[in-house]
Order: sequence, then C-alpha cells, then structure tokens
Amino acid sequence: MPPKKKPRVRKASANSGKHLNSPGGKRKAAAPDAKTGKVSESAGSPVFAHWLMKSEPESRFENGVDLKFGIEDLKALPDQTSCWDGVRNYQARNFMRQMKVGQQAFFYHSNCKEPGIAGVMTIVKEAYVDHTQFDKNDAHYDASSTPDNPKWSMVDVQFQRMMKRFVPLWELKEHHLQHRANGGPLKEAALFTRARLSIQPLTPEEFDFILSLEDKEPL
Repeated sequence: MPPKKKPRVRKASANSGKHLNSPGGKRKAAAPDAKTGKVSESAGSPVFAHWLMKSEPESRFENGVDLKFGIEDLKALPDQTSCWDGVRNYQARNFMRQMKVGQQAFFYHSNCKEPGIAGVMTIVKEAYVDHTQFDKNDAHYDASSTPDNPKWSMVDVQFQRMMKRFVPLWELKEHHLQHRANGGPLKEAALFTRARLSIQPLTPEEFDFILSLEDKEPL
C-alpha cells in the first residue's frame, strides 16, 4: 500500500496569527529602491520585493510522506491558496520573513526532469509559525523546535497565473552566462550564485527580464 500523500492545506496553530518579524505581528512596509528592488533597513539586511520559490512537482516520498507540490496542485486548492511550509534553511527562512502581502513570486519546479519557472503567485499572508516543525509524522519535523521558541516560518501564497510558456532552467542559465560575459540583469541571479536556496530574492530587473521570456522564443 503506497504511503499517504501529504495534505498541503493550511493548519491552524496557536501562533498562526502572529508574524515573526516584529512585536505584535505588525511591520511598517518600506518602499524598495527603484533600481535594485532592495529596502535598506537600519541594523538589518536588505529587503527584496520579488521572489523565486522552489517546489517539487514530481512524487518523492520521505518518511512516508509525498513531498510533491507543483503549480497545478496549488491551482487546484480552495481559493488557489496554500501555506508554503517545510523550509528548513535559515537563509531561506529569513528571506521568507521579509515577504510582504501583495509581492509576487515565481513558482519554480525543482528536483524534476525539467526544472524551471512554471507560473506566478502572490504572497497573501506574511510569515507565521510553520506548524510542520512540531508534527512528528511530518517529513519536516524538527525535534529541537518548540512552540515557545519556534525556529521555522511559512507564508501563504496564492496562484496568480501560469507562465505563457514554461521557462526552463537551461534557458535561464544561457542568459545568465551571456549576462555574466556581457552585462545584463541575470549576471548575479541567485538561481546561479545561491543555487541551493529554495527561497531566493529577485531584483525588479531580474523579475521583469525573466517574465519577458514567456513572450519570446527559447534560445
């Protein structure tokens, strides 16, 4: 009998209504720089306004849980909305804690036959406690994390649209190599400079360039 598939719907928790970024769950939004897309915060790292978020569209079982979650799975959910749980890298978590409602992110299919950008989604709830860290039956359980001192966060995302065409990793890499040699928006893209991160920031130039590829023929 095959393992049960992991449900990808938001679960309520005691802290689910709290943002982890500031006391009382409130943040004052700062406007990003028009060129870099970054917000310089006092005594903190730059904050970005566009994102790339990786998930696996093909079945892979871990501890009896199917980690599959592609853009079609998000699209099929009620309100086309889901929590983005299971992030267990501190830098990726910190990026997620910077996200603000209304910001856009690319849904990137990873660890599959053809990785690449499948669609666009919107952040609809800012960072709050990831309930899966406390669930012993979940593949992302973390015994060192406690409800009083949780380590991990998640956000809620909502499907916006599919890309007009799937933009594969190999094509993005070709542009990255060209831009590194001759200048261009993808020369320092995190997809290639911090490739292992499942949550990656994008500048407006990077985001707009990638979005423009859907209207062009592949290289």
